[in-house]
Amino acid sequence: MIKSRLGDSLDATLLRLFPFLSRLRIHPNLFSIAGLGASLAGAGCFAVGEFRPGAVAVALGGFFDLTDGVLARQQGRSSHFGAFLDSTLDRVTDIALLFALAMYYAQAGQPHWAWLAGLALVSSVVISYSRARALLLLPDFEGGAFERAERIAVILFGAVLDLMPLALGVLALGATITAAQRIAQAWRRLNELETQNPSQGGNADGG
Repeated sequence: MIKSRLGDSLDATLLRLFPFLSRLRIHPNLFSIAGLGASLAGAGCFAVGEFRPGAVAVALGGFFDLTDGVLARQQGRSSHFGAFLDSTLDRVTDIALLFALAMYYAQAGQPHWAWLAGLALVSSVVISYSRARALLLLPDFEGGAFERAERIAVILFGAVLDLMPLALGVLALGATITAAQRIAQAWRRLNELETQNPSQGGNADGG
């Protein structure tokens, strides 16, 4: 939702905030990988209950994730593989952060919060997977209350303010609602597509 609202103005906003990006010659894919490294360091902090240092690392990872695309467009290096790599590493980050939180609360003897982190993890995976599957048949597929930027923001909020259980509750609820919204949207739009082109229907599983 945040990124869709900013739209095409995101590049200009980031370049105003970080003008050095227009002069960097680092390959954008290295920025993506650096973002993963920072986020995994944050996940490691979360796994041992060091939430505020973890938040700093995750925020740094978020900076790399926001700016790798800007860097690619500035350098004329946008590519299909770059988009694939960025999206894949985003999924690794999402899973690692929530898995680390589930581990922490399980080891701390608080299984209820561990289960909440698990629910948020499953819902987050469904959100991204439903979009990937829908885009095989639809030209665009977005929407939902809690897209990735919102989910990361909630985790950072919980980590910095030491309100992680509350953040996990908000995240689990928001991610579950968003997953349901995307499934409903896919059902509606794919049914419309099949009505228009009956020969395109099918139940193939593309694990």
